[in-house]
Amino acid sequence: MNLLDGGAPFYGTYETKDGKFVSVGSIEPQFYDLLLEKTGLKGQDLPAQNDRKAWAQFKSRLEGIFKTKTRDEWCAIMEGSDICFAPVLTMKEASQHPHAKARGAYIDVQGFPQPAPAPRFSRTKEGIKSAAAKRGQHTDEVLLQSGFSSKELGELKAAGVIGAQ
Repeated sequence: MNLLDGGAPFYGTYETKDGKFVSVGSIEPQFYDLLLEKTGLKGQDLPAQNDRKAWAQFKSRLEGIFKTKTRDEWCAIMEGSDICFAPVLTMKEASQHPHAKARGAYIDVQGFPQPAPAPRFSRTKEGIKSAAAKRGQHTDEVLLQSGFSSKELGELKAAGVIGAQ
């Protein structure tokens, strides 16, 4: 298990009481101390932060702790501190988050919020020309251009390999 691949208990995501998730990335000692404080573990007999042999057991302990409160309750406890914490948001939640709104991180495309083009420059107007293609919208066109015959397309559709449009 490695530091940044989910092995370290202080760097990963945890499910909360309501089935949602939070993320923590408290690598530096001062942020790790805050994680311990905010989860109620500060002052307890714990293994050293970088004791890899103890990570699995400590991660399991944190999993249990994070499941005692909802994501919003953890946000109320941790947001505004230097803990290196964030809620894991759904796409709908992300587009409505005050930070995303202030940065113009999402734009409306035919009634659906989409991530805005990035990077954004002060003198260049970015934009989206159209909505994303629907699944299978261009299948026939691409396969025909790739050398498949109309007969072969019909056979692939009949076999359920590709969808009929």
